[in-house]
Amino acid sequence: MTTNPWHSVSPGENVPHEVTGIIEIPKGSRAKYELDKESGLLKLDRVLYSSVYYPANYGFIPKTYCDDHDPLDILILSQIDCVPLCIMDAKVIGVMQMIDSGEADDKIIAVAAHDMSVNHINDISELPPHFIHEMRHFFEEYKKLENKTVKVAEFQNKAVAERIILESFELYNKTFGGQQ
Repeated sequence: MTTNPWHSVSPGENVPHEVTGIIEIPKGSRAKYELDKESGLLKLDRVLYSSVYYPANYGFIPKTYCDDHDPLDILILSQIDCVPLCIMDAKVIGVMQMIDSGEADDKIIAVAAHDMSVNHINDISELPPHFIHEMRHFFEEYKKLENKTVKVAEFQNKAVAERIILESFELYNKTFGGQQ
């Protein structure tokens, strides 16, 4: 029997301030890996159609659920590119709210808790403005050649991100009857 990281891994001891992130896609990749919800293994969904690369390590927060029927997405900033299925402690600093093909698809933004080059950052307002532009650009462009529309609505602070995380735990528990 395969353990499913979505349902089996703890979301962390200090949620919503610090969470466990499970990496699906390393920073700098064009491969779009996704968790296979049944087996818990990673599946190559596609190679990105555009010549763009993920601007941060990308994954999900375990034991969360959102209106798009997926776990809550997380971007974890770090000086290193992490391997897929790496479990990382992440300090929440904000959220990028976006609409993907007409559905809300929030992305929590965090810093690697054990990476001294970024763990001093406490809120999204401390990130360089150009990095925010890069993230917006990546997510608004990466599906264009698939004829899909993504609109980045807002970047919000840590407090909004923490509220979204708590709501995703509530929806997970309602949907799956899980315990945190």
